[in-house]
Formats: sequence, structure tokens, C-alpha cells
Amino acid sequence: MPLTRDFRVTIRERLERDPGFREALLEEGVQCLLAGEVDVGKAVLRDYVNATIGFQELGGLTAKSPKSLMRMLSPNGNPQARNLFEIISCLQEREGLHLKVQAVR
Repeated sequence: MPLTRDFRVTIRERLERDPGFREALLEEGVQCLLAGEVDVGKAVLRDYVNATIGFQELGGLTAKSPKSLMRMLSPNGNPQARNLFEIISCLQEREGLHLKVQAVR
């Protein structure tokens, strides 16, 4: 059964109107990276960037080419930790959010 609406459009609209959902999606992307699910984390961050700030604006904030940033978060991308943390830092700052790591047993 085909979807009646593009999934990405639905997500983008929800992210535009729901700050809690934006925060949760950003947090989920970082949680996946920390859990070792790098491909999933990059995909979530890519979707977040596409639906919110856009790669053009992120490129301006990081002084990196938007195409380079897109490649970093692509399925075959292999960003350096420095670049990945810079991306996350910019996204947190733009969202007005500060993510913390908490040890849990």
C-alpha cells in the first residue's frame, strides 16, 4: 500500500511546529552515535539538518562546504570526530539546547 504523503514532508512539518520533537530527534541522533550505531546516527542527523537548519546554513556556521557536510552525514561518509562534534555543537547552539552524557549502569 503506497503512502499518501511523503514521509520526509510529514517529518519536516512536525519539526517546524514541535520544538520537543526537534530536541528529541537531535538527542536520538547523538544517542545512536554514542551507542556505536554510527550509520543510524548520521542518518538521523542528516534528516534533522535537512528539515531544520539546512546544509547551506550549517556550512556557514562551521566554515565547511555544504557538499562536504552532506558527504560526512551520507551513508558512505566517514567524518572525523572533530567535524562530527563541531556539527553537533552547532546544532545544539542553534536549537538552544545542551545535551549531556550521563553514565548509567
